[in-house]
Amino acid sequence: MTKASGKGVGAAPATVKPSIAHNHWMAPVLTAAVLVGTAAAGALWISQRSATSPLSAPGIVLGDGQHGPSGMAWVPGGEFLMGSDSKMAQANEKPAHQVRIHGFWMDQHHVTNAEFRRFVEATGYVTTAEKAPDWETLRVQLPPGTPRPPDSAMVAGGMVFVGTSRPVPLQDYSRWWRYVHGADWRHPGGPGTSIEGKDNHPVVQVSYEDAQAYAKWAGKRLPTEAEWEFAARGGLEQATYAWGETFAPDGKQMANVWQGQPFPVISPKAGGALGTSPVGTFPANGYGLYDMTGNAWQWVADWYRADQFRREAALGKRIDDPAGPVASWDPSEPGVPVTAPKRVTRGGSFLCNEDYCLSYRPSARRGTDPYTSMSHLGFRLVMDADQWERQRSRS
Repeated sequence: MTKASGKGVGAAPATVKPSIAHNHWMAPVLTAAVLVGTAAAGALWISQRSATSPLSAPGIVLGDGQHGPSGMAWVPGGEFLMGSDSKMAQANEKPAHQVRIHGFWMDQHHVTNAEFRRFVEATGYVTTAEKAPDWETLRVQLPPGTPRPPDSAMVAGGMVFVGTSRPVPLQDYSRWWRYVHGADWRHPGGPGTSIEGKDNHPVVQVSYEDAQAYAKWAGKRLPTEAEWEFAARGGLEQATYAWGETFAPDGKQMANVWQGQPFPVISPKAGGALGTSPVGTFPANGYGLYDMTGNAWQWVADWYRADQFRREAALGKRIDDPAGPVASWDPSEPGVPVTAPKRVTRGGSFLCNEDYCLSYRPSARRGTDPYTSMSHLGFRLVMDADQWERQRSRS
């Protein structure tokens, strides 16, 4: 494990001062099955939260509204090995290959419920989960010839983790996920749940479309997959986790991931329904970024191809600022067309554990229907240095 090489790429702007199974599951098939006739159910979560002191490291550059955008950290850019060849890596993470990234600003934490509320109040925006599903966007995720569900089944809602009462085989994710009518960002688990008292938790039940709408309003953008992974590594080259090689150094939990009961068993004895944790609960990484892994999955900008890293490595040269493929390709989900539209999601969530989902690693990746909303899926944004300079000059 070494520090990634900066090599002068994307140095901080002059105005800045330091201040085991893979998640092949995904919602489209299950969502459609539910819309065709599966009943909705209530939601429960299980996680374990652990407060720790924030990381204090030299060289972390934080924006203060004058010398960089408030709430964002400077990611200096540089060359790094993207992906992984470790024994934990899934096929879609291989092989590790050389990439160079220019510097950018990144939100220190997920967009929170409070931040998303301000956006909605300012714009009147209605999220994907608050609208009835559109058949044209749903049918491309289904086998050709799938009949359209009746209008009575096309109801607004989102995917909710409901867990199980006992251990079950981990091949059938419909045992612990449900499409719940009325689940949205204000009610992540459906009717009867709320975000009251959770202003500083990641907003969830937001689609890729919702994240893009927020980004436009905020004057930012979603990170590319390469930017996200470089930032998540925090300057550590090929480390297993965002903080190093040991999952719990000195016995300290470093991320909000599944704890206690075997996945996906939920039980009152296991601590209730904690779900997401407040942003900043766990230590920041080497760039001053919180929850790059664990807590909630994060949308990124790229289309998802399961073989994208093999395609990039086959070029036999370093790739500068890769923007991802021009279309999706994923043969891993039975019943879903291989070219069904999917965007990359990164970082894992409070539902990840070593028995089912080891996605709280910087190289882990998966593809998600861009119109899907889920109770463990949120986002954070980035801003280019020149974009910040333009905003600063106008203020």
